[in-house]
Amino acid sequence: MVLQDQSECSLLAALLNNYVFFRFVICPLPNHLINFIMKQFLLYSSVVIFSIFIGSQITEGILLVPYWKSLSSNDFFAYYQQFGPSIGQFYSILTIIAALIPIVISIYCKRIDSKAFKLALCSSFFALLFIACFYVYFKGANALFYQGTLSDVTLKKELVRWSYWHWGRVVLECISLIFLMLSLVQLQANPPK
Repeated sequence: MVLQDQSECSLLAALLNNYVFFRFVICPLPNHLINFIMKQFLLYSSVVIFSIFIGSQITEGILLVPYWKSLSSNDFFAYYQQFGPSIGQFYSILTIIAALIPIVISIYCKRIDSKAFKLALCSSFFALLFIACFYVYFKGANALFYQGTLSDVTLKKELVRWSYWHWGRVVLECISLIFLMLSLVQLQANPPK
């Protein structure tokens, strides 16, 4: 490899110095200890990300839905036209990430033949159920909101129905999180051989 100029030499030197500094100064740990720390970090992060997802769902149910119910149909539809796409994108990404966590943990548990597999599978089942709620109800309801053709009375009834579905989905998410945490505890208690 021939370096062309001073900036490439500086970049290479910086990368090499950072690696040496990290490996021998910050982290002079044996590989098995590094692997253990990374595993703990990943498991902890999984629960944190899933919990943030549920927290956002609870926030939506406590803050947004009552606000939506307080609006007239014209104001609600104007609000939904403006903010609906960004709300939908935010929750789509967060929901997919949250649903993938128990599925990935299940695959990992199956691969290492862990006793935590059944618990992780239960978590995955409830994750798939809360995803299914979108296709069974929310997709159609959100499409109605985008159309903006509901009267005040019909909109209020639909928002009440939307709220019931939302809280039912939150219950499924909480059950999934409980099984996820139980599977991770089981995974820690009985590590693979």
